Amino acid sequence: MTQAMAPVSAALDSATAQWWEVLGALGPLAILLGAIVAAVIGGFTLRQRAQADNRSEWWSRAQWALDRALDDHPSIQALGLATLEVLAHSTLAHTDELELFDAAWTSLNGPDDGDRTVLGRKEMTPQERRVHVAAARLRVTLDELLGRVTPDDVKALAKEPL
Repeated sequence: MTQAMAPVSAALDSATAQWWEVLGALGPLAILLGAIVAAVIGGFTLRQRAQADNRSEWWSRAQWALDRALDDHPSIQALGLATLEVLAHSTLAHTDELELFDAAWTSLNGPDDGDRTVLGRKEMTPQERRVHVAAARLRVTLDELLGRVTPDDVKALAKEPL
């Protein structure tokens, strides 16, 4: 009881596809491209948001350090100045902020008119000396970052231990 298999013939419709059929076939590709574009835009948005958050946190630290640097107590001033120096090395510090740090340095040490009476003073308490060493280190850092020349006596003071 074997039955003979009849040959199967398949006929292909050689008519061209309608435009909506072509468009329907491209639908998954369009969805994929849309998802890729959305992911790229989302990535850039997250990156910008993270950078803005980092700058905001950096500025909060800078405000804290500026407040400490301008305090009346020498130990607190030294801490603020040392923190400003660390913050000045950050990639988040722009030229405007560095110039603000320089203004804080000037308010503690007077204008840079060649008179080193504040930095070169010999009769200082250890706490005052710490403040001036921290201020000198900040000045060296700011001069380096702002492309200025640092006087030799400031460099020498900056090398002293806190």
